[in-house]
Amino acid sequence: MSPDARRYFAARETVGPSLAPDGRLAFLADTTGTAQVWTLDEPGKWPRQRTVYDERVSFAAWSPGGDALAFGKDAGADEHDQLFVLDPADESVERLTDRPDAIHLWGAWSPDGDRLAFAANRRAGSRFDVYAMEPDADEPTLVREADESGIRSVEGWSPSGDRLLVSRARASSDGDLYAVAVDSGERRHLTPHDGRVRYHQPTFGPDGDAVYCLSDANADTRELVRIDLETQATETVVSGGEWSLDGFALDAGSGRLAASWNVDGYGELRVGELTGPTDADLEAVDVPDGVVHEVAMGPAGDRVAATVSAPALNHSVFVVDATATDADGDARPVERWTRPSPGGVSLDRYQSPELLRYETFDGREIPAYFTLPEGDPDGAGGAPVVVDIHGGPHHQRRPWFRPIRQYLLDSGYAVFEPNVRGSSGYGAEYAALDDVENRMDSVRDVAEAVGWLRDHPEIDGERIVAYGRSYGGFMVLSAITEYPDLWAAAVDFVGIADWETFLENTGDWRRSHREAEYGSLEDDREFLRSISPIHSVEAIECPLFVQHGENDPRVPVGEARQIAAEVREQGVPVETLLFDDEGHHTTKLQNRVELFERIGAFLDEHVA
Repeated sequence: MSPDARRYFAARETVGPSLAPDGRLAFLADTTGTAQVWTLDEPGKWPRQRTVYDERVSFAAWSPGGDALAFGKDAGADEHDQLFVLDPADESVERLTDRPDAIHLWGAWSPDGDRLAFAANRRAGSRFDVYAMEPDADEPTLVREADESGIRSVEGWSPSGDRLLVSRARASSDGDLYAVAVDSGERRHLTPHDGRVRYHQPTFGPDGDAVYCLSDANADTRELVRIDLETQATETVVSGGEWSLDGFALDAGSGRLAASWNVDGYGELRVGELTGPTDADLEAVDVPDGVVHEVAMGPAGDRVAATVSAPALNHSVFVVDATATDADGDARPVERWTRPSPGGVSLDRYQSPELLRYETFDGREIPAYFTLPEGDPDGAGGAPVVVDIHGGPHHQRRPWFRPIRQYLLDSGYAVFEPNVRGSSGYGAEYAALDDVENRMDSVRDVAEAVGWLRDHPEIDGERIVAYGRSYGGFMVLSAITEYPDLWAAAVDFVGIADWETFLENTGDWRRSHREAEYGSLEDDREFLRSISPIHSVEAIECPLFVQHGENDPRVPVGEARQIAAEVREQGVPVETLLFDDEGHHTTKLQNRVELFERIGAFLDEHVA
């Protein structure tokens, strides 16, 4: 029988750090059950809650002077963020936007803190225009209208405050950068290129004459590069070598910078400074072994904050002194600032997965994390196993803190987490291996994982569960239709059942971005129909659990309804759980607990 889910999912996390010039830290914590803004004056002290909403807060950002905090909040997890500014002195909150029909993507404060910039689809659902706004203004000022549909984001301001750095995402693996004049809206394209290239976390350099960002423009893996605004030349500053850089922050005034590496899923943090336009000196920082993400620089470049997560460490914020080294002169001092509650399960109980590789159908080695339960809980001599497939598809399973992993382990299940072709973290070539007509090769990678598991002496090969969220939900539905004899049960969270209805009904702003990855309705409809699980439901043999949020703007809830109805009509057991106050993610604690209690009972009935 599965243990009490609440004990696991009561574990809290602290994420999204932002540093004020006077030393204060702002971050998001889900201490109350949903993510809210909290602040902390010193490491290890009791933090102060700054927002008290029932709905989640999506970000918090100090103004350059530290006299205001910008934050965003949606309703019912619908991702239609509205923007607010909080005065930490008197606790007052100013609502900046009041357009529930529109998404507001936070950008940045201006260098002097008198304005902020963001992108929003207020004018047309499929297009994100660029806006600037004074915090006490009634309405934002339109800086530039979008020329085409798709996702655009404001990445930052130039040091002089006269230009905005704007990114456009064409696909998960392709994008562009533009400089937009704040007063005139005049736009300059900074990154003309051939093929697919992405530019991540861009920021203006010290003199405003260049942009620094993470990019695969010069290599298969992601590097720190400098883009000269005059010549548009893209030069490598820091190479990741075999591995990609996945986080980066630069203070234009001091030239100090920080970067995190993705080394086979594990993270490394290095801090230092630019020693020339295309040179940098970085030193490793001693943080716990796990994943380093959300790297943020303080306003004066004197401190760096980062979120660190590990199998036995719930997401915590660490702060590095960027100006000094330790007593031995080897590493910069680092302090842990937040200590979120582990909930009802001691962190000592959390097991660390084994990183391995298994061979797939074409001889390629697929990386995966594998964890066996302790002992032999069910006395069967072989553990059932949950094959947990990540979404994206350009995401990556990494050694994060994941209560669901330990919940399953303590329920007697092994957990297998593959990074099939199409995953990020292993270079651009690997990430592109599942594009369009190669989509089903990644599903075959999952089937090959089952073959590996069936050969493992501690696994019961007749009790294997397919489990995945979002795109991972599509992978689950494809796995049980393409390879029905492999699975004892399946769990589909917010998954895609029919590529045609998904692309027809997903948010207008996402359609072109998703079609670049999956194929378009105009050119690839027949192929998309051929790989849609909804058209092969007669092959499904195993019981299916389907979860979705009614407010999901990414994968509409109709995907869940149609697959559940079709499978039930085949006489196969189906259980559904649709939340009317959630979207693509399950954001509220009580809903997460109910969800995993129901999944635990479902697996107990059909697998354990």
